[in-house]
Amino acid sequence: MARYLKTGITESAAADADAQVRATVEEIVADVKARGDAAVRDWSAKFDGWSPDSFYLGQAEIDAAYAALDPQTIEDIRFAQAQVRNFAQIQRDSMQDVEVETLPGVVLGHKHIPVQAVGCYVPGGKYPLVASAHMSVVTAKVAGCARIVSVAPPYQGKPNPAIVVAMHMAGADEILCVGGVQAVAAMALGTETIAPVDMIVGPGNAFVAEAKRQLFGRVGIDLLAGPTETLVIADETVDGELCAADLLGQAEHGPNSPAVLLTTSEKLARDTMREVERQLTVLPTAAIAGKAWADYGQVILADDEDEMVRVADEIASEHVQVMTRDPDRFLRDMRNYGALFLGERTNVSYGDKVIGTNHTLPTRRNARFTGGLWVGKFIKTCTYQRVLTNEASVHIGEYCSRLCAIEGFAGHKEQADIRIRRYTRRNAA
Repeated sequence: MARYLKTGITESAAADADAQVRATVEEIVADVKARGDAAVRDWSAKFDGWSPDSFYLGQAEIDAAYAALDPQTIEDIRFAQAQVRNFAQIQRDSMQDVEVETLPGVVLGHKHIPVQAVGCYVPGGKYPLVASAHMSVVTAKVAGCARIVSVAPPYQGKPNPAIVVAMHMAGADEILCVGGVQAVAAMALGTETIAPVDMIVGPGNAFVAEAKRQLFGRVGIDLLAGPTETLVIADETVDGELCAADLLGQAEHGPNSPAVLLTTSEKLARDTMREVERQLTVLPTAAIAGKAWADYGQVILADDEDEMVRVADEIASEHVQVMTRDPDRFLRDMRNYGALFLGERTNVSYGDKVIGTNHTLPTRRNARFTGGLWVGKFIKTCTYQRVLTNEASVHIGEYCSRLCAIEGFAGHKEQADIRIRRYTRRNAA
């Protein structure tokens, strides 16, 4: 039976924090709904110290962002976007329209139709998450979305040049420097200057994730992504230094980012805990990562690999880093995860930044029922049907009529019966 060598804060404490987030988000969303641009401006000034004449960035501001970056940075962004675009295109090509005659004269099919207007949220307040522009905007572009709006908060009091360039290079049609709940609410509800979108995607902090949850239904969302989670599954084939680096590398996202080690080796578990403390003495982001580790870090000791698979599926983590003798065992047997990172040669950071898979992934155990953002999230699979002959309509209609009678749907039954009468010149039973 699995033993916990380290636990985080209690469930009740986490629930209290969640309640505070919900209340704050409700207030901001209601204000944006009531006051539009004025509310967006007021909340932006309060949280980000940012209240420009317009949140939209024009061509001059975009050109200035390019000019602020060195050629290597621009090339690195281009390289990362090429990897994301390539894999997204491969995924899109796997999605085929279908049309088939299932019965003589009965044709069924589906079409893949892109969402028309998409809002892409790019986090940028604490860290300028340039990669999130690739993951959302590039993928929406490959999907064929007609209007792509991309937003990011100011970074250190102004638009972050790297984020702006990444948004523009990715193909965003509208670029705004505004963030937080107010940005999500503006895209979902619309304001005097911001036309509403049909869907909002992208990761964010707990407040952004909660805003997406509250506004779901008014708009579509990709998934609830945030705060970042990581699960490291390891055995004695790796060392504590590597495990600690992979845990802290994700814990630095925020003070409420869970980082969990699941192992069959007590020695590795204790080595990792010691190494975490050592690395926190030199890690520049230790103030954030250390808080996350103290409050949300866990170390779990399992009896064997079977138990590791079972516990990992219960956790259903956003990121799962597997460093064991046979990492493919987890690819075969695990069912609940946002993304797998198999073997010590790979890591979550590769997926976050550059390797080509999407880094917007389900959190809070949502991996039990959804995968992460991919080109298919931007596409509606819509069905159609066509009946080609009178005989086929009568054949289907007779079954339909009887089934409608079972349910008491007289109007539905008549839809079938009128066609039976017309195409057979006889009364329906």
